[in-house]
Amino acid sequence: MLHGALPYVDMFDRKPIGLFLIYAGARLLPGDGFLAYKLVALAFLAATALGVFHLARRRTGMFGATVAACLFVLWHQFMGGEGGQSPVFYDLFMVGAAMLVVRAIDRPGDVRRLGTAAMLAIGLAIEIKPCVAAEGIYFGCALLWIAHRQGASAGSLALSASLWIGAAMLPTALVFGAYAAMGHADAFLFCNVLSAMAQERNPLGVQLRDLAEIIAILSPLGILLAFGHARGMIPPADAATRFVQGWFLVCLLAVLGYFRFNSPHYAIPLLLPICVLLAPLFDAPPRRERVTLALVGLSFVMSQIVLRDHEARRGGGAEAALAAAAARPAPGRCIFVYSGYPALYMLTHSCLPSRWAFPGSLDMHDERNPAAIGVDPAREVARIMASRPAVVVDEWPHSRFGNAATQAVVDRALRRDYALATCLPLGDGRTQLFYRPRGEGRAIRRPANCPV
Repeated sequence: MLHGALPYVDMFDRKPIGLFLIYAGARLLPGDGFLAYKLVALAFLAATALGVFHLARRRTGMFGATVAACLFVLWHQFMGGEGGQSPVFYDLFMVGAAMLVVRAIDRPGDVRRLGTAAMLAIGLAIEIKPCVAAEGIYFGCALLWIAHRQGASAGSLALSASLWIGAAMLPTALVFGAYAAMGHADAFLFCNVLSAMAQERNPLGVQLRDLAEIIAILSPLGILLAFGHARGMIPPADAATRFVQGWFLVCLLAVLGYFRFNSPHYAIPLLLPICVLLAPLFDAPPRRERVTLALVGLSFVMSQIVLRDHEARRGGGAEAALAAAAARPAPGRCIFVYSGYPALYMLTHSCLPSRWAFPGSLDMHDERNPAAIGVDPAREVARIMASRPAVVVDEWPHSRFGNAATQAVVDRALRRDYALATCLPLGDGRTQLFYRPRGEGRAIRRPANCPV
């Protein structure tokens, strides 16, 4: 984007423009781009945790609210949120909207103004991740119920509903209008709406396995919540708490309804309401406070172990530098990351060989339908390989959920025109493979200890 590329037109992706703008804005900060976006994500997470604290303070003291905010932060490490995934950013707008709804409960007569601000916040969240729309519908219905309970007439409710729907749709309408003015309305609609309808899912067995992982990660929080209610440690729900309970239920139904459990980060939205609901459990006599502090300490230690494990399996800064050196092309040449991390394009200052630069668009089974990405993946990969990229990046062993047709195209071209130049271990028994074209004036010596 900072070099003039336009999302949906020059590059295919389903992410709303808000996420692109956040990442692009982070890249404008001085210093290392990876560190910059991590710091931006940290700022969003800290602000969201502060929102959790304020929501929790309605029913609990300083200690319980602080613990709830700490657990909210720590559980992101267990769920893959450390990579700056989209919920890390849009949850700030959701917690802001929730605070406004709760304020509307506490301030009769001000619901229309507060509701408009809340729905505008949700509209901004939708432009970071569209799945927030389910929560937005719930928030809108809750606001209508609040207004009704406060004595609003049918006409007043209709006017409020119109304002709130308009506020929620405004950010998307502005973005669509901008794309339409540039003549790219079709590209916007395809990437943001139509392509997701044709996207496939992993096999049922794999989906259930991934769902079980998410349940296991969230189960300690769920068990604590059930235990607190069973032992009477959590006070009866007031109107604001019932709103948060409904929010949690809607988040749960949205996660299950989306039925895509490839990564635990898809369930991060559940953390907001569940941590708020847990807060009163932690605000208790000194003995229970000591147990709570031990729980937070254990969670911190375990989260760091998980982070170290992720780095061991995926590689850190040193491994990224080695990969960039292995993939670096001659000036003006493009590499092709068929399977691997798309950050290699930035690290090597490579041009993009295709609109479909994110590897998952071309190398995964669930994207094999041309209607899902707007092109036949095998034909696009054949076109890219025919252009003789300066470096082709693949992984071994190939993913069980990869696109067999595109993998066959790559393998044929590699056998015919390329030589294996570098192998780098990735962890988990996987290896990153770097191929360079034969006959370009340099001898390519096959690396030792390579599994292929």
